[in-house]
Amino acid sequence: MPAVTTLHANGTVGTRELTGVHNFKRPTGPLRSRTAYAAAHVVPKVTGENVPGAPADIDWEATLAFRRHLWSWGLGVADAMDTAQRNMGLDPVAVRELIARSAAEAREVGGALVVGVNTDHLSEDVGLDGVVSAYLKQLEHAEDHGAGVVLMASRHLARAATSAADYERVYREVLERAGTPVVLHWLGEAFDPQLAGYFGPELDVAGRIEVVARIIAENAGKVRGIKMSLLDAGHEIDLRARLGAGATMFTGDDYHYVSLIEGDGTHHSDALLGAFAALGPQASAAIQALDAGSVPDYRRILGPTEELARHVFAAPTFHYKTGIAFLAWLNGHQPAFTMVGGLHGARSLPHLSHLVELADAANALEDPDLAADRWNRFLALHGVVL
Repeated sequence: MPAVTTLHANGTVGTRELTGVHNFKRPTGPLRSRTAYAAAHVVPKVTGENVPGAPADIDWEATLAFRRHLWSWGLGVADAMDTAQRNMGLDPVAVRELIARSAAEAREVGGALVVGVNTDHLSEDVGLDGVVSAYLKQLEHAEDHGAGVVLMASRHLARAATSAADYERVYREVLERAGTPVVLHWLGEAFDPQLAGYFGPELDVAGRIEVVARIIAENAGKVRGIKMSLLDAGHEIDLRARLGAGATMFTGDDYHYVSLIEGDGTHHSDALLGAFAALGPQASAAIQALDAGSVPDYRRILGPTEELARHVFAAPTFHYKTGIAFLAWLNGHQPAFTMVGGLHGARSLPHLSHLVELADAANALEDPDLAADRWNRFLALHGVVL
């Protein structure tokens, strides 16, 4: 097996032989026991001017090929969301083109697709009416292209709302205009500090859970479910138990997804996870095991990936996209370790080195020889050699 150079925070250098085995089988039919979306990233042009503050210059061939990779494993794709660097390098023009291109690709291959609808095209703060109008503009674009919708948490709404009642009003007015049921989105402040207090700045988390449950119940028929990303399994379990039969909990908890997807015998979560962009084969194989009735095989396959995901999503959590892009590069899904906005520099070399080790332990390196060659060359470029 190939060996990789390892670099530790204290400056010491070592060697690790890669021993992970990537022998997962693509499904021969649809996944049945759970619905799982992988929130996909975007691949920039290597020759593009993808520096901080510049408009995104995207390698569309590689970006869409990565989505085809995820669909080939039976997963759905959640596109134009925070994993694709919404509010972190993916500008509004690029968002619209990404949605249009992904929707066309999904139709061609028969892949499941939902896309993020937000208010991030606004250049200044607006009142509640302006937030509603902004949401509706993006909703129309997504629906015109036939894409399912995730109604993302809005920074503009977080700044404009002074109470839970403001949130209830905005969501009611947007949802009544939706052509098909949408997935709501509760993104915690670990992912975006500007979303602190979302759904009710005057309330604690328990109170905000009540607000969300009420929004879903009062807009039955317009809400497919909710993606919850608070990185707190207890809060997700509380809200999950309150959902009616017509609403689904899509876990966005990249720390505790193994137990949440498995469930407690009464309720379980489906998935809409950034982590699954890096773990498409493992996620697929684990759900195939659940389809076959084998919980032990599910745990054996997916359990080891959680330590990897916790490292990818380590604080500052909003820089997890760097780890997703890095693993895509190691696995041959993009030609270079680059990101729009220059965010490939958001994690340290020791952080990335440990990520390589955890990916190996989780059987997440699709071609160990390629991964070792790329990583060792990358370290050498930075002056790290044995």
